[in-house]
Amino acid sequence: MKKFDYMEKYGYEQLVYMYDRNSGLKGAICIHNTTLGPALGGTRVWEYEDEEDAILDVLRLARGMTKKAACAGLNLGGGKAVIIGNSKKMKSDTVRREAFWRAFGRYVDSLGGRYITAEDVGTSPEDMEYVKMETNHVMGLPSTSGDPSPFTAWGVYKGIKACLKETYGSAKLEGRVVAVQGVGHVGAYLCKYLAEEGAKLIIADIDEDRVKDVAAQTNAQVVSVDEIFDVKCDVFAPCALGAVINDDTLRRLKCKIIAGAANNVLKDSAPHGQLVHDLGLVYAPDYVINAGGLINVYQEILGYDKDAAMRAIDMIFDRIREIIRVSKETNTPTYLVADRMAERRIDMMRNINSIHIPGRCQKK
Repeated sequence: MKKFDYMEKYGYEQLVYMYDRNSGLKGAICIHNTTLGPALGGTRVWEYEDEEDAILDVLRLARGMTKKAACAGLNLGGGKAVIIGNSKKMKSDTVRREAFWRAFGRYVDSLGGRYITAEDVGTSPEDMEYVKMETNHVMGLPSTSGDPSPFTAWGVYKGIKACLKETYGSAKLEGRVVAVQGVGHVGAYLCKYLAEEGAKLIIADIDEDRVKDVAAQTNAQVVSVDEIFDVKCDVFAPCALGAVINDDTLRRLKCKIIAGAANNVLKDSAPHGQLVHDLGLVYAPDYVINAGGLINVYQEILGYDKDAAMRAIDMIFDRIREIIRVSKETNTPTYLVADRMAERRIDMMRNINSIHIPGRCQKK
């Protein structure tokens, strides 16, 4: 991949490599767009096959955060950090863990507030406490908004109900079959919310112990990580990593709705988003339906208020319905409808910078 060509094509601002020999920190921070405000995005720890995979992931995730914030009406830009490593092994060595996250915190602080970090896959609020020792540009601490997982899951739950309303005329989950791929932190909370309303669950995850625990709590049927694509269901909810909607899986899915917590669900937005549309499937754009965690963390900037956060997350229901309605009216794939909504807000806000305010320094 020619990184500068890719960054130019999609309008990136900054890509920062990180390396600390003593702690073993190795990764990257990407800032996609800061038109609406500072770039806010979590830090993902993952055992990538190679460095190129890690860089491509952070680029795609940062761009998704820009669109997520724009569609949610937040005054934030898009950014992300990825770290190459095994989060479970890291937690077993307390001294190294502190050095690791404090080194990361110094990299975040060096950006002067252009990037604000938070928890994501492979990290915890406790990790963010170490980051806080080196920078104020971190959110999602245990003493404030905490773990974003239940809030992300609640937004996905609301988004699924919106899809059901637009597809079947009723948002009720009772008796509906939902196949949940991935029952990590967000997926497990989602299963809880769905089961409480009477949905029938089919679940899969690479972590067998995790699957057993969630199945016991929700009376879910367990299938293998490959079989989950072939089960008959009303909703397929991808809640693991991205690119799961592709040429192969689209031929196998037996559902009417694709709506889950994973980022970058479509392997390639244009062809696969169009194919989903052509097949008559309802797709909830990932960065719209999974914005609950970001919305909750954003409340820290405003002065944290959980009730206000939940009210804002509940609006995902209306936002998803609007996207689906526009898609039907214009015969446009939902991913493209959402992209245009995000781009319109960014363009509008970018243009107000042309208005001169006496006494305010102009950007050069």
